[in-house]
Amino acid sequence: MLLEGRVAFLTGAGSGIGRAGALALAREGAVLTVTDLDGARAQGVAEEIRAAGGRAEAMALDAADDAAVQAAIDAVAARGRLDILHSHAGIQVPGRLTEVSPDGMDASWRLNVRAHFIAARAAMPHMQRQGKGSIIITASNSGVQYDRGMIAYCTTKHAVIAMTRQIAADYAADNIRCNALCPGFVDTPFNRGFEAQMGGRAALEGYVARSIPMGRWADVDEIAASIVYLASDLASFMTGHALVIDGGESL
Repeated sequence: MLLEGRVAFLTGAGSGIGRAGALALAREGAVLTVTDLDGARAQGVAEEIRAAGGRAEAMALDAADDAAVQAAIDAVAARGRLDILHSHAGIQVPGRLTEVSPDGMDASWRLNVRAHFIAARAAMPHMQRQGKGSIIITASNSGVQYDRGMIAYCTTKHAVIAMTRQIAADYAADNIRCNALCPGFVDTPFNRGFEAQMGGRAALEGYVARSIPMGRWADVDEIAASIVYLASDLASFMTGHALVIDGGESL
């Protein structure tokens, strides 16, 4: 197993990519704390993991609650160590400049950038003490290109990639890696913003077929495999990287 006995803390892991990543990390032997705004979803994922013979606990956690995130990460690390942080929770607010309210931009910034900052900041001292760690921050391929009509989303995803690279540069000497996960279109409920913007599911399906060179969505398990890679020693010399998994859309 690639991650036998390593301790991982996950946000936004109750559904979609977060859930698939949790299951994949557990299959490789990691010991997980699965968190989500919806505690029942987090509990369901932890139960799936335990039913398959893995080790996981669950908790309800608002990733935008600074004090709660700090306390949760400290509590996990206090038991011994913290090897992996996957800070995944995010929000998608669609619209152009004149269509997004200041509150919408603030909400995007708080969850798509600041929440990752808080989680990484909380994890860093624990990883420094043990001399090793992997921080994975979910961005998007929207952080390496520009989606029409998505000013809040694109702005924050570009920003979080810059932050990830800055963390990587500052802490590489501590043997702590920090990389950004940049999925393209994955068939999950997270796409509802794009779907509404485009005028419905059929329009979104047509866009995916036309705009992605591979002509299809990604499956969540394809993204989960990259999460395992970034968490493991297979990526031991990779830091500050924006790992784009988008079927060629951003080319």
